[in-house]
Amino acid sequence: MIALGSNMGGKWGTPDAVLERALLALDKNGITVVARSRLWRSKAWPDPGEAEYRNAVAIVETMLDPPSLLAELHAMEGRFGRERSIPNAPRTLDLDLIAYGRVIRDTDPVLPHPRATDRRFVMGPLAELLPDWIDPATGATAGALAILARVGLDAAPIS
Repeated sequence: MIALGSNMGGKWGTPDAVLERALLALDKNGITVVARSRLWRSKAWPDPGEAEYRNAVAIVETMLDPPSLLAELHAMEGRFGRERSIPNAPRTLDLDLIAYGRVIRDTDPVLPHPRATDRRFVMGPLAELLPDWIDPATGATAGALAILARVGLDAAPIS
């Protein structure tokens, strides 16, 4: 399960276009998109004065193990022009490995993603796809986590 985000388009078009292109690119890199949410919008976090984000969640299948999958996601971010500077800086593309089946890992990559359950811009799109998905770490459903999230409370689907 992968969360996607963008608030800078650049040569790839708008953030919406970046996410659509990234979803297509996943299929060309040993990752098959099985289902995807609508695009969601949310204010930038932690600085809502920065450009608004577009977010989505994709359910994927892959033969890559978690470290290899995360490495491929980071390589894709780079191909889309992401420059890693300070945490939470604006970015052309952010790809986060949210969960990998029922796997729980305490080493890199930590799974499930340790902050995803508190972010409505992740749990909202996930709940749209799989409201009854159970987080292996907390035992809570995506639907419940979307309601309980404390970050990105303005997150909402784009009609």
